[in-house]
Amino acid sequence: MKKILVTGGAGYIGSKLCTEMINNGYKVTVVDRLDYSQHSINHLLHNKNFKLIKRDVREKKLIKSLIRTHNIIIPLAGLVGAPLCEKNQNEAKETNYECIKYIVKNIKKQKIIYLNTNSGYGIGEKNKYCDEKSELKPISLYGITKCESEKEVIKLKNYVCFRLATVFGYSYRMRTDLLVNNFTYKLFKNKKLSIFEPHFRRNFININDVVRGIIFSIDNFSKMRGNIFNLGLSDANLTKIQLATKIKKILKNKSKIKKIKNRKDPDKRDYFVSNKKIEKFGFKPAYSLEDGIKELKEIYINMGNVKNNY
Repeated sequence: MKKILVTGGAGYIGSKLCTEMINNGYKVTVVDRLDYSQHSINHLLHNKNFKLIKRDVREKKLIKSLIRTHNIIIPLAGLVGAPLCEKNQNEAKETNYECIKYIVKNIKKQKIIYLNTNSGYGIGEKNKYCDEKSELKPISLYGITKCESEKEVIKLKNYVCFRLATVFGYSYRMRTDLLVNNFTYKLFKNKKLSIFEPHFRRNFININDVVRGIIFSIDNFSKMRGNIFNLGLSDANLTKIQLATKIKKILKNKSKIKKIKNRKDPDKRDYFVSNKKIEKFGFKPAYSLEDGIKELKEIYINMGNVKNNY
């Protein structure tokens, strides 16, 4: 039986991933401070193959002991997103980078699956896609800590790294600050959306496909080891205004989109991304952007006023 250690396993991606791994028969241990409540993993607590340790990933003795008893490490714990990292700079550096560096130092024969962000590409060239060979030019502290951690991970032999597109979709630990989730929420609930620098470009990926990609890498680790993969929807490289227009069309309501000309977007990412490499390895996303937006609409109908914890 695969024994998998997941730090930050109660979070947006972690709660969905741990659920799927338990469904696949893996034995999963989660280390999480539960800053945003335990509700996201309550449905797993009764399972004999699931263990929750309510501790901080910065506790070195704990992490070192856990690495020894697990054969796959998936470090998800961290401060996510540029605004949160700017607000808590020291903690961001400690959790997003120093903890990964310590995990790498203590890995012997264990496998590690690391999730970077393709925000590390920063500002891409105008008519060129970013692929795994493109230079990393992160422009936020969040992007810097993630890219520096990737550099540590690839010093090992048994690694697979993913550079995630902007994730969207429902999770047990919901986030409405992510771009698709946020635009859909505002256009559905408020019937209006203001966009700064609408020409900025992004790639997107459904959270279910992120989970599928990680499971795929576990099942095909020998083939994929030692590689970095962009993970996104190849048909979802869109500017912010293209995304908002698509959401409005799917919602079929009388919402209004307003472009704000004299205000700068604090998140300066601007790039289109190629996902051909992972597709050549046999993985293709199963959830379209359109389907994800329709699902979000149903979620927002039934959830009422969603409270965002970021």
